[in-house]
Amino acid sequence: MESLTRPRVATVWLGGCSGCHMSLLDLDERLLDLAERMHLVYSPFMDIKQFPEHVDIALVEGAVANEDNARLLRLVRSRTAVLVAFGDCAVAGNVTALRNPLGDPMPVLARSYGTDTSRIPGVGANAGSVPPLVPKVHMLRSLVAVDYYLPGCPPPADLIFFVLSELVAGRTLNLQSRATLG
Repeated sequence: MESLTRPRVATVWLGGCSGCHMSLLDLDERLLDLAERMHLVYSPFMDIKQFPEHVDIALVEGAVANEDNARLLRLVRSRTAVLVAFGDCAVAGNVTALRNPLGDPMPVLARSYGTDTSRIPGVGANAGSVPPLVPKVHMLRSLVAVDYYLPGCPPPADLIFFVLSELVAGRTLNLQSRATLG
């Protein structure tokens, strides 16, 4: 019965390296403390295929690099009360957005895979195997409303613990003195 009163928390991995999730695992035994105060309902650490409804807090790692990322981000936002941009890619595009100055990604893919479009991931014969890339990588706030920004590449475990502890306790975050990009 108690699990119904604990906040429902999700973590999501979009276009990025998973370093933010690895930093989350660096909480070590503090994860047990958080587990007693929240209910993890969705994460790349779990084998759950669909993002659930009525999520209280979602930490979203990575930038939007393909159409599946954009669809999932919009779904997460529609089903989540508090959305946290988790790490520099989510906050500002960071490494994932380094392809943006090149413009349309298709010429780069064609150069890498050759002119035979059936060899290009997400195109031709491979169209269903890889999600189509978006023309420009987006940070989260360019597509949905973001409630909090948790910067860092990756964010340090102590900062992640602070953010989750505060949000799970129902407190408003003030990260001004605790977090910087980079």
